[in-house]
Amino acid sequence: MKWYFPLILLTVLCNFEVFAQTQVIAHRGYWDCEGSAQNSVFSLKKTQEIHIYGSEFDVSITSDGIPVVNHDPTIKGPNDRLLTIEKTPFNLLKDLKIKNGETLPTLKSYLKQGKKDRNTKLILEIKPHSTKEIEDKAVKIITEMVSKSGMEKQTEYISFSLNICKEILRYQPKAKIAYLNGDLSPSEIKNAGLTGLDYHFKIFQTHPEWITEAKESELTTNVWTVNDPVVMKEMIDRKIDFITTDKPEILKSLLPQ
Repeated sequence: MKWYFPLILLTVLCNFEVFAQTQVIAHRGYWDCEGSAQNSVFSLKKTQEIHIYGSEFDVSITSDGIPVVNHDPTIKGPNDRLLTIEKTPFNLLKDLKIKNGETLPTLKSYLKQGKKDRNTKLILEIKPHSTKEIEDKAVKIITEMVSKSGMEKQTEYISFSLNICKEILRYQPKAKIAYLNGDLSPSEIKNAGLTGLDYHFKIFQTHPEWITEAKESELTTNVWTVNDPVVMKEMIDRKIDFITTDKPEILKSLLPQ
């Protein structure tokens, strides 16, 4: 009987990662520095260099099923024509440049850079698409690419679409999946089979009890997008698990060393 309690405790800890302190996630990568840009491969590389928990980035699929990294559902094409990514074939997007001069990144190129530092988590946001059918297709393509790349353990998922979150769970039942929209309580997140709440910080300021409820339900808490040091400190004091920020080095400097 001496080993019974420790065994139970070990089982819990294996299923729910416990952090001694708040962890830092770079929002769209570490882009607020020279030579970088939001959602660029270089922004992932810069995140890896500052040794924080993870780098968040946004993924949509093209009309022919190629996952590309871009925040908005549209992107400027030739002659500043606005192209909707999910309605445009990859061959019309593949040569487009982002703000730092990089070619529009693909998920494949992101995963390749991600492999260069296994300690930096990839926080992969699958963007909502116009229909459930396209969302389901996107999840299948993206999760299969992550799996085939051997990046399942290094990749965590987030989405504003509950449908996308549930689809990810269907394909990768052991994945860490957090919901972004802010409209579900911890018990609803738990019942959906997800692993975390990733909400705008104002949601937790309005519902501080959700932080305690999440921890009691063995769910992780994340807040976005926190760039004010005062709010950073407030969230650290509230023992939020993760803070997503455009200012990762400032946040890192506020944490106990």
